[in-house]
Amino acid sequence: MEQTDEALMARVREDDADAFGRLFDRHAERAFRIAHAICRDRTRAEDAVQEGFLAIWRGRASYRPDTGSFQAWSMRIVKNRAIDSSRHVAAHPRTQSSDAYDDRPQADPDSVTPQDEMIARSQRDELLGSLGRLPEAQAEVIVLAFYGELSHSEIAARLGLPPGTVKGRMRLGLEKLRREMDAPS
Repeated sequence: MEQTDEALMARVREDDADAFGRLFDRHAERAFRIAHAICRDRTRAEDAVQEGFLAIWRGRASYRPDTGSFQAWSMRIVKNRAIDSSRHVAAHPRTQSSDAYDDRPQADPDSVTPQDEMIARSQRDELLGSLGRLPEAQAEVIVLAFYGELSHSEIAARLGLPPGTVKGRMRLGLEKLRREMDAPS
């Protein structure tokens, strides 16, 4: 009989590496999808998943099942690692994307001023911070829609949810983001 995430995590808290490996196998694909939707780069997404699960192993004693599921807790950790990676890249831009193929339109470098770059970076950091404060379920569908460029039906299929649930989570999350972004600083 398959053990629950919480039962495996109880074993992990007792330093059971096999139980941790089973949790990783169970959740790594979803973690990668979330990280890749944020990072938009396969290598950085893989690194975010690896760093996230390393943080989970190191912080295994801090897991409290009474505050939420293992999946929500672990995906929040991975999402935060991916956001940190994106912030780092935004603060230290490279001249070329590390993805093999990036078809996003590129701005004319002569028309972008340092002030424009600073404003764009500030707005992106603010948005990523706001996403980090949303409930996991709402943030996940927003990240997959906007960063992963998936439709509601594609998100529903990936997450195994009814389309109405995806739309509801999206609506609630976007309303919270809008209120937070419109709030006076």
